[in-house]
Amino acid sequence: MISPVDIEARKSLDFRAGDTVQVFQKIREGEKTRIQVFEGLVLARKHGKEPGATFTVRKVSAGIGVERIFPLYSPEIDRIETKATARRHRRAKIYYVRDRATRDIRKKMKHIFREAKSQSATSDVTKAPKKETEEPTKVVAQE
Repeated sequence: MISPVDIEARKSLDFRAGDTVQVFQKIREGEKTRIQVFEGLVLARKHGKEPGATFTVRKVSAGIGVERIFPLYSPEIDRIETKATARRHRRAKIYYVRDRATRDIRKKMKHIFREAKSQSATSDVTKAPKKETEEPTKVVAQE
């Protein structure tokens, strides 16, 4: 059973683009209901406090960016908690974070690949085949 939404409480939520939030969403599997948490950065909040208001949350999971759009007044959302408030910026929608994040990831991956190549090159030099030197065997004659 999905509980009704406390509209006044949702209207009073004060989070903006740039804030980090946790969205507790009700997930129904068969007859069981559980709460799933989606924590990330708010990229945009659309339509203010109207009935059709939505907000977009982005997180990076295992190196892959994941975005979800949540309706503000959805009965599927149990609660929304603000974890961190970002310093204010000039834009209401911070979609440019998507490009910035991928750029940073590319830089990190390039750095990792360069290190791996340099390590493999140095290990190849140290693993150069050694010339086997044969020691002369002494033959002792038995009498």
